[in-house]
Amino acid sequence: MNTPVQRPKLAVWKFASCDGCQLSLLDCEDELLAVADAVEIAYFPEATRREVAGPYDISLVEGSVTTPRDARRIRQVRQSSRTLITIGACATAGGIQALRNFRDVEGFINTVYAHPEYIDTLATSTPIDEHVPVDFELRGCPINKHQLLEVISAYVAGRQPNVPTYSVCEECKRGGNVCVMVAHGTPCLGPVTQAGCGALCPAYNRGCYGCFGPKETPNTAALSGQLGALGMGREELVRFYRNFNAHAEPFRQESERHDK
Repeated sequence: MNTPVQRPKLAVWKFASCDGCQLSLLDCEDELLAVADAVEIAYFPEATRREVAGPYDISLVEGSVTTPRDARRIRQVRQSSRTLITIGACATAGGIQALRNFRDVEGFINTVYAHPEYIDTLATSTPIDEHVPVDFELRGCPINKHQLLEVISAYVAGRQPNVPTYSVCEECKRGGNVCVMVAHGTPCLGPVTQAGCGALCPAYNRGCYGCFGPKETPNTAALSGQLGALGMGREELVRFYRNFNAHAEPFRQESERHDK
């Protein structure tokens, strides 16, 4: 009698986020069935009520740490996970909510809420790796579902994921897109942004918004010089780098360089 093969346990966790990256996994449709055959989906509230106790072989974490409770919970997730993979801009760079990191959060709370004493939040929105060790970061807002499948498959097979670290510009070249910055003078974060979207915005003559965060060794200073030559002022440059990945170190440092 053959002994059943023990499948790796997969858990999916949500912190401060919009759920878009979890939905990318659900959008895999037919591919998700193959994932379900390869792993045991032990915890995934977005997809099923079923819960299997840890420890977990692979944990996918979406969202940033924004409250004291988040900070405690991510440590618990790390302790119960053999491999922890962060997915999306919120988990890897603090997300759009990290814009709070550049302003006075107490002022926001006192302005917005009738009873600010009920609000228990941190002054910052930070990525998961600022709180616990992370084994792999999958960028994007939202993530690329094919890259997600590659990462899960890689860890199930015991190999390193094959995810590009080059810029969106290479995707533009492969897609035959005309450079929007050279041809039209359109501001574009493509030269410093990691590939993954298929150069979606430049394909429609719009500049890249940096959804996949900084590429490997981005030259943000050179890009800022080119943007300045196109007429972009200091305030515009600050806003340009402060978007989905505002807290990512290269974008944060470049925005702060102009925010003086």
